Amino acid sequence: MRKWFNHEAEKWLEFQRRYIEELKAMPGEVREFRELLKEHSQVTLLYGAKDESHNQAVVLRDFLKSKNTP
Repeated sequence: MRKWFNHEAEKWLEFQRRYIEELKAMPGEVREFRELLKEHSQVTLLYGAKDESHNQAVVLRDFLKSKNTP
């Protein structure tokens, strides 16, 4: 999916939507990750993009912070 996105700004909203759907399809992994977050006060999400605002780590951070996600 990241290759499809190719850091093209016009695809950003669709990339976010698709990535969130992918995360929602893995509730066990998300739950496990949230449990780890409870144990650690700080977590670093890594990404390989040059764009600090439009990358998978931004979507993952916002998804994990959201109270409306599994």
